[in-house]
Amino acid sequence: MAEAVLIDLFSLQMNSQTNGIQKLLCSTLERIEKHFSASAPFVYIMCYQTPRSERSSEQDSLLKVISSFQILKKGIEVVCKTSTAAALYTIKQKLDEKDLSIINIILPVQRKALMEVFIDHLFTAVYQFQFEDFGVDCEGNNLQQIAEPQSDIQTLPAHEMELIRSEIQTYLESLPDLKGKLTILKSSLIPGHIFLHGFTTRTGGISYIPTLSSFNLFSSSKRRDPKAVVKENLRRLANAAGFDPETFHSVKVNHASDVWIMGKPQPDSYDGIVTNQKDVTIAAPGADCIPVLFADPVKKACGAAHSGWQGTLLGIAMATVNAMITEYGCNVKDILVVLGPSVGQCCFTLPRESAKEFYNLDPKCVRQFESPKPYIDIKRATRILLETGGILPQNIQDDSVTDHNQSLTFCTACHPDTFYSHVRDGTNFGTQIGFISIRD
Repeated sequence: MAEAVLIDLFSLQMNSQTNGIQKLLCSTLERIEKHFSASAPFVYIMCYQTPRSERSSEQDSLLKVISSFQILKKGIEVVCKTSTAAALYTIKQKLDEKDLSIINIILPVQRKALMEVFIDHLFTAVYQFQFEDFGVDCEGNNLQQIAEPQSDIQTLPAHEMELIRSEIQTYLESLPDLKGKLTILKSSLIPGHIFLHGFTTRTGGISYIPTLSSFNLFSSSKRRDPKAVVKENLRRLANAAGFDPETFHSVKVNHASDVWIMGKPQPDSYDGIVTNQKDVTIAAPGADCIPVLFADPVKKACGAAHSGWQGTLLGIAMATVNAMITEYGCNVKDILVVLGPSVGQCCFTLPRESAKEFYNLDPKCVRQFESPKPYIDIKRATRILLETGGILPQNIQDDSVTDHNQSLTFCTACHPDTFYSHVRDGTNFGTQIGFISIRD
C-alpha cells in the first residue's frame, strides 16, 4: 500500500484550461480518497510555477479544490516550482522528513518515461514507485487508460536524457551549503608543494538527511542520498581543493587487502589504490574505518587505503606500501603515512573472539579484554603493522602525536558535528574521505 501519492500536473497548461485541470484533480482526489478510505496517504501535487512569482493564481485554484476533501485535507501539499528537478527534490525532502518510501505517481502517460529518468537520478533503491496515468496527455487531452506493459516500453532519446541531467545538475548547484562551510583537513607531514591532499568533514554540502548532512560522499542502494547529490558534493570539494572530479577514483570497499595499481586492469573490489600519474585524484572513504593516505616525495608516488578492523588485520596498509615499492621503486623509509579521522578505542568494540587477534598483535590494542565486547584501538594496530613493515615511526601521523594541533586522527564517533560515524549513527550513515594527488 502506498504511503504517499504524487500527482504530476507539472506539464499541464493551467492558465488556458484551469477548469479542466480542477476537474481532473477533483476526480483524482476522489479516487484516492475512496481507495485509501481506511488510511489516507500523504498527497503531493506537483505543478509549474512561473519564474519570479511567489504564488500563482493557478496554485490558488488547486488549493480551492483541496479544501473540499476532508479525509485527505491535512495530508495534501501543493508544490509549485520552476523545474521538474526542483519540484521532485522538494517532494523528496518532504518524503524523507516523514520517512516514507512507497510512492504512487499519477501523471499524464507521456510523462512516465521522463519521470523515471528524474527518479533514477534523484532517488535510490530505498524508494518504491508505482505509476498510474490519469487519462490525459501533456496538453490535457483526454485519453483512454492504457495497459501498463505498453507504457513500460517508453524510452527517451539521448539528447532528452542529457537535458534532464543538466536540469538536475543546475538545480543542485544552486542549493546553499548546509551545516557551515566546506572544511578540508590537511596534514603537515605531506609536502604541499608536491601533493594535493586532504580529509573531508561533514560540513559544506547539500545532503539534508540528519545522519547524512551535509557533505556525504558515498551513495548506496541502502541510503537515501542519491548519486546526483553525492556528485554535487564531490564537485564542490573538487572546486575547493583544486582537482578535476572527472579524474577522481575512490576505492571499491571490500574490507580486505586488495590494491589496485592504477593503469592496470581494475579489480571488482579493492581497498587500496596507488598511482604515479599526475592527472588523477585517488581517495578512500571512512565513517569509523580509517582513510589512510600514503606519499613518497622522492619517487613522486602516492596511495590511498580504506582500513576497517578486518582490513587492518589483513594488512591493507602494508599491502598499499608494498605496491608502491614494487611498482614505482619506492624506498620504504621515504614513504609518509597519514591516518585520517576514524573511530577511537573509546568508542569501538568487537566480540571477544575478534578482539583476540588485536590482543595477539599487541595487548595495548585492546582494553577490557576479559569483557564480552572489548574496546579496540585499530589506529594503534595500524601503526604497529606499518612500523613492523619498515615505515619509520616519525613518518606516521596518527592520534599518538603529542601536538594535538597537528593531529588529524580524531575519533569520528566522539565528534557528531564534524564527522560521520557508523558506530554512532547506525545503518543510514554518511561518509567522509581522504584524498590525494600529485601536483604538476
